[in-house]
Amino acid sequence: MRTGAQCIIDGLQQAGVDRLFGIPGGTVLDIFELLYHAPIGFVLARHEQGAVHMADGYARASGLTGACIVTSGPGATNAVTGLATANMDGVPLVCIAGQVPSHMIGNDAFQEADTTGMTRGITKHNYLVRDVDELPRIMCEAFRLAADGKPGPVLIDVPKDIQRAQTAAVCDGKTGVRGSKPLPDCEAAVDALAEAIKRARKPVLFVGGGVIAGDAAAELQAVAQRARIPVTTTLMGLGAFPETDPLSLRMLGMHGSVAANRAVSACDLLISVGARFDDRVTGKIDQFAPNAVIAHIDIDPSAISKSVPVRIPVVGHVKTVLTRLLERLEPVTQREWLNEVAAWQKEYPFAYQNEDGKLASQYVIESVYHATDGKAAIVTDVGQHQMWAAHYYKYSQPRSFISSGGLGTMGFGLPAAIGAQFACPDRTVVLIAGDGSIQMNFQELVVAVEHRLPINVVVLNNGHLGMVRQWQEMFYRREYSATRLGQGERGKNERIVVHEKDRYLPDFVKLAEAHGAFATRVDAPEALPGALRDAIAADGPALVECMVKPEENVYPMVPPGASLIEMVHSMA
Repeated sequence: MRTGAQCIIDGLQQAGVDRLFGIPGGTVLDIFELLYHAPIGFVLARHEQGAVHMADGYARASGLTGACIVTSGPGATNAVTGLATANMDGVPLVCIAGQVPSHMIGNDAFQEADTTGMTRGITKHNYLVRDVDELPRIMCEAFRLAADGKPGPVLIDVPKDIQRAQTAAVCDGKTGVRGSKPLPDCEAAVDALAEAIKRARKPVLFVGGGVIAGDAAAELQAVAQRARIPVTTTLMGLGAFPETDPLSLRMLGMHGSVAANRAVSACDLLISVGARFDDRVTGKIDQFAPNAVIAHIDIDPSAISKSVPVRIPVVGHVKTVLTRLLERLEPVTQREWLNEVAAWQKEYPFAYQNEDGKLASQYVIESVYHATDGKAAIVTDVGQHQMWAAHYYKYSQPRSFISSGGLGTMGFGLPAAIGAQFACPDRTVVLIAGDGSIQMNFQELVVAVEHRLPINVVVLNNGHLGMVRQWQEMFYRREYSATRLGQGERGKNERIVVHEKDRYLPDFVKLAEAHGAFATRVDAPEALPGALRDAIAADGPALVECMVKPEENVYPMVPPGASLIEMVHSMA
């Protein structure tokens, strides 16, 4: 006989969990009592949102399923943003939540919340455990479901009395997981795709995070090289194809490269591989790839033709499909098309004005690239710095770019970087963050200090909520409403005087040092390389605050509602 709490610990071990992130509370104390003696490394976060992001970063960096635990009520509600983030980006994750005793559910008990109701729309599946005899099966099923098909987060809500109840039940491997039905035979679809590639004169591969999740980067590269097809990626697909390769068009979409957006707009065959045609990628939907036959390879049948009409649907595991496609392809080179694409690449690279004596955000990213030899795992928060990290760091391998894509969650970066460093202890992990986003979960820095994690935090401090300010500049008459972070104008007719001693609000160097981390500040380009070297060499976490130009914009940019060829290159 085992208690429900013991079933949870056993289920974690059977799933191979070696690192669990979370925060204890009253309704999960029975689990924590056993966790104290279990051979599972536990990481105490400082906020439940941080705990879920840590598990998320661990999963993205390792390819394994992340795991976290929170208490009921506010513990579960704090976890919601992390679960929604993982769900949007298809990250395998299992979250265990405590719940008030079964007989108190619905009576507004202390720290009660309808956790399953709240998370139904932001998880791949969730459970409210009503019978302890079901718990062993649910634990087994949850981990299988999180990783099965298109990955995603699964939540298990466990009332306190279920944790204490006794059971002799075990998981016999029969889970009845929904979504695990065999995929349809895709041979005919692969034949059709191979024939379309043979006939195409202007093909483009459009690659998303599904290639990374499906461990299919090698197969993708082989297909692209054999058929000599230019490759563009989504933000989540960065690293699936080496950006140092001449066939790489870099990222496409709202802040994509000119070459990528023009190629997609001009191609006659667009092959989507593990991408979902997000609105930030397509721009004006009825003008997206207007001349192309569109093929879509995806493990999720519901994703096909969801946003754009697809002529050649291929449902299957991306690794299997690409392997079969490779067998059918003959070496071919469309020289005229490749020359046209190469001309766009040469004429319109990602570029910026480097003013003497001023620290440009783009230069900071380039310096990080050189300081790490292009081999770091780059984690970002969300905002302008995220786009510059996509533009000015060239990604050459999968799982080297970790960011919140679909939900765009500020505060994701620091805890995700901690999770990534736990997953890859021997790899250099660099967080690129803004002065706005880093404040949303800065408290998690102490976790990195406690565990002596050598994460490198690079803060681009421009004194603004930069991406929102950019939109206000471009589309709202430069009325910077609520986007200045404590300096300059605070309102239309209200000004504040900033004294020299109050220049840094907050002072990130002092804040990092107060948490026990190494920290330094840079405000001149010539000082940056040395500061990065010192940070990387530091024993434990390090923070480099970069005082960058306050009103720098991310270009190129496709305005909302415009087509991909209507790119803005500057405000001039």
